[in-house]
Amino acid sequence: MSDGALRLDVLKTYKLYVGGKFPRSESGRVYEVTDSKGQWLANAPLGTRKDTRDAVLAARAAVKGWSGATAYNRGQVLYRVAEMLQGRREQFTAEVATAEGLSAKKAAALVDAAIDRWVWYAGWTDKIAQIAGNANPVAGPYFNLSTPEPSGVVGVVAPQAGYGFSFLGLVSVIAPVIASGNTVVVAAASGAPLPALSLGEVLATSDLPGGVVNVISGRTADIAPTLASHQDVNGIDLTGAVHPDGPGSAAALEASAADTLKRVLRPAADPAAADWTEAPGTKRLRTFLETKTVWHPMGI
Repeated sequence: MSDGALRLDVLKTYKLYVGGKFPRSESGRVYEVTDSKGQWLANAPLGTRKDTRDAVLAARAAVKGWSGATAYNRGQVLYRVAEMLQGRREQFTAEVATAEGLSAKKAAALVDAAIDRWVWYAGWTDKIAQIAGNANPVAGPYFNLSTPEPSGVVGVVAPQAGYGFSFLGLVSVIAPVIASGNTVVVAAASGAPLPALSLGEVLATSDLPGGVVNVISGRTADIAPTLASHQDVNGIDLTGAVHPDGPGSAAALEASAADTLKRVLRPAADPAAADWTEAPGTKRLRTFLETKTVWHPMGI
């Protein structure tokens, strides 16, 4: 081929991330993802209710191994994810900048913040028990110990695009859930799913076991109700459920989740006011934890 010859670009085929693998949607359908100016960027898989149920099965299968791992090991795995993200920083910067209409400098700052957030949560894996657990005073010769345990499978409706946080917001809702030993099924932001789908590629090449994080792209109004009503999902984070009415509204999803006694994290009253660059605190780490209390005689 001569130096001046034209060549076709090799366009990327984005896929779902389920059970550590990259399946196409069972429907075989895709939808167009555009940039902030309405220009075509890529085709993303249009995830269905069947895809969501498959992702829940994968997440459930991964619960025992992930929750049974030592907190130190989970921290090492999360730190490895941060290492892998650092190596692909330029790719994520370009995707965030294009999807959100940001300058390269602003997008890079948000990607750096997302990497730092993975590191921050990696440091919390073996410390959360110290602030969420307790040795309880009781009247009698007994030890009474309360310790936190993961809830199980958690559905996450990722923050929607439009506020500049398609990637940082995504990391901020996934990392705390898996840091505390849960597994996750994520409904990616419908308008900016590419950072989420690319994150799946990073997770697949890190030490994270398959099924711990599963990413579904498509219409949030299709995916979120399946997560909210699924009997094998133990909790749901409705951060990205901003629709005012209909099956994808926060109120409808919360009502559906109540039927199966899920733990629910409600969305902010004004999602546009959320600043994901602020220090996250430990609320999200503690939201999807159960408390187990054990009595044990002192042996005297």
